[in-house]
Amino acid sequence: MGVQVSLLQTSERAEWDAFVNAHQQGTFCHLSGWKTVIEQGAGQHCPYLVAKQDGVIAGVLPLTVKKHLVFGKALISNMFCVYGGALAADNTVAVSLYERAWNFAQNHQLPVLELRADVPESVKDANWNTATGSATFTKQLATTDDEQLLAIPRKQRAVVRKSLKNNLTTNWVGDVDTFYDLYARSVLALGTPVFPKKLFAALVSVFGDAVQVQLTLGPNGQSVASLMSFYFNQTVMPYYAGGSALVRQLGAHDYMYYNLMLHARERGCSTFDFGRSKVDSGPYKFKKNWGFEPTPLYYCSRLAPGAEQPNLSQQSGPFAAMSKVWKKLPLGVSKILGPPLARHLG
Repeated sequence: MGVQVSLLQTSERAEWDAFVNAHQQGTFCHLSGWKTVIEQGAGQHCPYLVAKQDGVIAGVLPLTVKKHLVFGKALISNMFCVYGGALAADNTVAVSLYERAWNFAQNHQLPVLELRADVPESVKDANWNTATGSATFTKQLATTDDEQLLAIPRKQRAVVRKSLKNNLTTNWVGDVDTFYDLYARSVLALGTPVFPKKLFAALVSVFGDAVQVQLTLGPNGQSVASLMSFYFNQTVMPYYAGGSALVRQLGAHDYMYYNLMLHARERGCSTFDFGRSKVDSGPYKFKKNWGFEPTPLYYCSRLAPGAEQPNLSQQSGPFAAMSKVWKKLPLGVSKILGPPLARHLG
């Protein structure tokens, strides 16, 4: 019967997630719950594609439509995620999914199909571009607390040891409001508009225990750092982090990540995924200091004739100047102005 590709139906979500969980390249970012999170939390349309053979799911492709006069128009797999692209039983299924996605993009005047993944060579042609400016960091967790500490390189280990003497504690069931306030402070310092709070509330609501809000408390019980982590198939992924002005003084981020490693092992995890960073950026170097080796990420884009990949970098291009101005905004103002912009930047 060949491959039949259609839009995901609510009744197919359980089968979609079972396919993702079983697939060797499946990630938390591929789960069907992101459709609800992005549509409800960011107001974007998500035409998730399902490929079937003989009535059984043989491939999935999460997609998000972005349409904005300034930030451009694109069909993305997947917005707000570091991983994406098709999961398929074989190349034939993958090709069918990508061709259907490209047809959707053309029919809806979307000049860019952006995949946060590499694609098979059989799919690529002159219309495809590949970007390699980012890397991901994963490492196996140690089997005991002492071994985990010793697995950290000496210089960073000394920083962690110092943080352990600062009378910090952890709240593993932190609330979204406190998390969001600390997160908003951190992204403001970076000159980045903050995502809508309802996006984070939707993540907690949709994924339940697979999303954990972690708060690091200072000596007086005040929240000084926050972290939202994702759990998937024995892997923990710290994803969104924030902090107050006391973060560096107390070594709160170092304490926070080390405690997450210990806690994740107790939850049955064996792998720590430190996520994506741009090559040679501050976060990239920070993760290497922890003993994580970078693995290049290959993101692919297919462009319509005459189209260009939009440059949304804060270091260069049209948004570099905006970033400098944004850093000077009051926190309250950034929380109002940021979400309508950031929902197009995920």
